[in-house]
Formats: sequence, C-alpha cells, structure tokens
Amino acid sequence: MALLKSKLLLWQLGLVAVFFIGCNSQAEPNFKVEQGYALGTTYNIKYEVENETEDLKGQIDAVFDTVNKSMSTYLPTSDISAINRGDSAVVVDKYFREVYLNAKQIWRKTNGFFDPTVGALINAWGFGPEKAINHMEDYQVDSILEFTGFDKVFMSDDYRIIKKNKNIYLDFNALAKGYTIDLIGRMFERNGVKNYLIELGGEILTRGNSQNTNKIKNWVVAIDSPMQDKEQRVLIAKVKLKDKAMATSGNYRKFRVDETTGEHYVHIINPLTGYPQKSSVLSVSVVADSCMVADAYATALMVMPLEKAKELLKVTPEIDAYIISADKDGDLIEYKTKGFQELLLE
Repeated sequence: MALLKSKLLLWQLGLVAVFFIGCNSQAEPNFKVEQGYALGTTYNIKYEVENETEDLKGQIDAVFDTVNKSMSTYLPTSDISAINRGDSAVVVDKYFREVYLNAKQIWRKTNGFFDPTVGALINAWGFGPEKAINHMEDYQVDSILEFTGFDKVFMSDDYRIIKKNKNIYLDFNALAKGYTIDLIGRMFERNGVKNYLIELGGEILTRGNSQNTNKIKNWVVAIDSPMQDKEQRVLIAKVKLKDKAMATSGNYRKFRVDETTGEHYVHIINPLTGYPQKSSVLSVSVVADSCMVADAYATALMVMPLEKAKELLKVTPEIDAYIISADKDGDLIEYKTKGFQELLLE
C-alpha cells in the first residue's frame, strides 16, 4: 500500500523528538514490533500477541490508509483536499467528523490559539513549506486574516463543511497524527491486545504493561532536550506511562539569541493577530488519555504565551504538561503540572 505523506505540521517550527525506551527491532517473547513510514514520518509499534503467527500489520496499514483518504492534504482525492478546493457537497466520514468536533472544542477552550486554518499565515511569514511573502505589510496580514479563523468554518446537519470564505484552508495535521494513533489503539482493543505502545512521529499511546509479567511495569519514554549537543543526543526527562498518551511539540534547535539582550527565544505565529511574536517556550509535552487530545494541546500550548498556558492548565484537568522555556542567559526553566511531576522517573 502506498501511503501518502501528510503536510508537515504548519503550527510547528520544528519537532522535539521523543525517544521511547525498550522498543528495539528485537521484541521480547510474545511481543511483536512493527516499524515503517507513514503520514510523512516514521512509526514504531510494539504489541503483545497470543502466538507468533498473529499479525496485525495489515490492519495497521488500513488505519493509515483511512486517515489519508479522509484528511491528507497531500492526497488530491481526499475529503479535506476537495473541501479546500471549495467543494461544499462533500459529506465527510465519521473520522473527519470526530477530528473536526475535537478541534472545534479545543479551539474554544484555548480561545482561538489552536486554529486549524492558520496555515496561510504560517506560509506567508516564511515558517511553512510554501513560498513566503517578502516584507509583509499590514494590509497583507489583514487580507490573510479574512480567510483565517475556525469560527468561519461550520459542519452542517448532513455532515458537509461550510466555509464563510472560499479561500479558507483546513489542515488537521496538528491533531490527525495523534488521532491515527488512537485509531490503531482502538483496533488493538477490538483484537484483544491488552499491552502495547504505539509511536508515530514522536507521539505515543500506551496500554497495559511493557512486558508479559505479573509485576506491573510501566512503559518508559524519554524526552529530548530542546537544546541539543551537536555531538550526541541529550535527554532531559524520562517518563513512565500506563494507559496514557503523550505528545511533544517544540522548536527543536530553532531558537534564536537576541544580540542586544542575550534573550533566547523562538518566533511563533499568533493566529489571533496574524503576526509573529517572540516566545521563550522551547518545548511542551502533554499527557492525556487520548493521543489526539495530547497532540492538539501540545501544539496549542506552544502557541500560547507562557502565562496563558499555565492558566489554561489550571482549568483543564484532563491534561498534564511539562513546559520548557529559556531565560535570557539560555538556562532552561521547567514548569510541570503536579500530575506530570508524578510521572517522572528520578
């Protein structure tokens, strides 16, 4: 099956890599490992089987194919591509509907900082894969804002997507990867798989134990430092997960240093103003029950100002987060919710 690459996450200037411990090509007895390339990134999946002949690779590929046909912006025949071309007759499938409704909920919860229509602004300012506009003027920003905003997109009762402006471009890549992981997890559950770890492009979903034993053994994953040494990989934290998902978003190796103040910062696009803004936040890791939810909030918390991110976390008990920022001297500052702190290994 030829799987099409999905567009890079337009919200992110880079991605903090997440390395999970214990998923080698050689699995323990009763565990299988599937590795490959899908949705524009790599995947590593480790799951327990009843016998060595059991193989769910075909059903894993079928999930990737399903998501591509529904939401891949690289597939011209996908539902989302047709919608982006202005086809309002498309009746979207149940997968698209689930992602749309979750995206709308998180858009509301974050007061618009999470916005699946922000891609045109990202490109225009030179942070995306498309050609940038040189020397952006205020009137050009205002023009793009006319077709930016998830409040200008609706789903009808018969499941068609209605856009207020035909130029609005939908891109669910900031949560579709996590959703794909959730779908694979659901498939495992239907097949009676109780112990597994699914990793796709650094996003992770775990269930059960990391090996077949009477003693509970959590899955352990490690988060890369956003300020990497050029010679070797630097890990900043190890996290134990059981029946949880984790997603990490960040500006991996893409921070800047202000020549005057020495301040370490990254540029992110504020979807509410349409302009780039400085941010000292270098990476965000989010733990939730659903990988789609973790994926979306990891993106949103990267875009939000740090104090607003902290305020959001206080009123969003369904997620826990680990935020890494930098002070003017380049020293890392860590903020962890209580729940995330409890997941860390010493």
